[in-house]
Amino acid sequence: MAGYLAYFQVVRSRETINNPYNARLETFEKRVIRGNILAQDGQLLACTRVGEDGEETRVYPFGCTFSHVLGYSGYGRTGIEELGNFQLVTSNAYFVEKFLNELKEQKNIGDTLVTTLDVDLQTAAHDALGDQKGAVVVLEPATGNVRALVSKPDYDPGQVASRWDELSSSGDSVLLNRAMQGLYPPGSTFKTITLLEYMREHQFDMDDYTFLCEGKVSVGNSSISCYHGNRHGELDLKAAFAKSCNSAFADMGRSFNVPSFRNLTKQLLFDSELPLAFPYSKSSFRLQPSDPEALHMMTAIGQGDTLVTPMHMAMLMSAVANDGVLMTPRFLDRTESYTGAVIVEKYPSTVYGALMTPEEAKLLQEYLRGVVEEGTASRLQSDRYLAAGKTGTAEYSSDKNKSHAWFTGYVSGEKPDLAVCVLVEGAGSGSEYAVPVAKRIFDAYYEEE
Repeated sequence: MAGYLAYFQVVRSRETINNPYNARLETFEKRVIRGNILAQDGQLLACTRVGEDGEETRVYPFGCTFSHVLGYSGYGRTGIEELGNFQLVTSNAYFVEKFLNELKEQKNIGDTLVTTLDVDLQTAAHDALGDQKGAVVVLEPATGNVRALVSKPDYDPGQVASRWDELSSSGDSVLLNRAMQGLYPPGSTFKTITLLEYMREHQFDMDDYTFLCEGKVSVGNSSISCYHGNRHGELDLKAAFAKSCNSAFADMGRSFNVPSFRNLTKQLLFDSELPLAFPYSKSSFRLQPSDPEALHMMTAIGQGDTLVTPMHMAMLMSAVANDGVLMTPRFLDRTESYTGAVIVEKYPSTVYGALMTPEEAKLLQEYLRGVVEEGTASRLQSDRYLAAGKTGTAEYSSDKNKSHAWFTGYVSGEKPDLAVCVLVEGAGSGSEYAVPVAKRIFDAYYEEE
């Protein structure tokens, strides 16, 4: 019992105090003015304004831009406001100042949270998505730093209390964090995983692969077509991937060892807990050996019953860019006293684990680069950086004219690599609608001084 009490006090105390049902939080909030939240460069993202009458108002200088990642406070809590609640209502001000404030029955000022968020990248992602529904995630593969996270439709966090009935009943699910909780068919972005399975089953001997694409493949009464029925002709594996040939990848799916395929998706964190600090939905992979051949083929091109979140796809691409190693995504860099004079706590980058071997990651990097050099993401060619990635056009209903637009990839150059995932709901093809969003983010990154 003594050991458990010690463990509870040292390891679980913050988690328990931070629980929204813990009445002790009210005690903290009565004694402390909620602290500031800053971007990684020190720009103010959230603060508490105290009026002459002592009324406290939570203010978000960037309005809707950071809505889902910052979250809101005052009418429940979400996002970083919830993740860092304990720190924000704890004061590590100079002890003399705290003592004098208590004598005067005045509140102390809560600590400051410094996040990993980048204002320029967040703004670029927010503006590029425009009025379209969807999500954008930007990660730094080497550190796991979340540099930007956008979900749309969005809201002004400062107006949540006054607009609660409207926001909570919206048919557009405005309060849903689509980046973390939205589940979508991955479309052709899943071909990166299909490619890896093919590599493993063929012991990385891909030079002999050839496929004659005639625009569609058939099984029984079903057929799978390439985008717009394009006939790609004779293809090697790199060309099939770069041109996102549905026929070639559906044909691969016919012969896959399903238990091996399922094991790969499990290794890549499908149907698994993710190392995330925010609420999220699990991605799912449902293919069974007994399923019809048509479903095997559909699954290989990212349709079928597979569902993923944009954050999960960004994490997978981050691991590929980082030679197979996934860093745990992190939103917080450190906690400081409100003056910045004292660093209260640092939150270092941590390795989650290897999702694939370095050799596998290097091969995927080569194929993903080919998509930009001669494939469906050619708009990302630039003389300032090297981009790589995979587009996706994911059908989500019986109407084959309706599809989500995807892009997931990364950029390399003179700055640290960035991994990006873009999802635009119901927009159309990934090359037409998701790639331009990624390009605006990459361009903004390399325009920063």
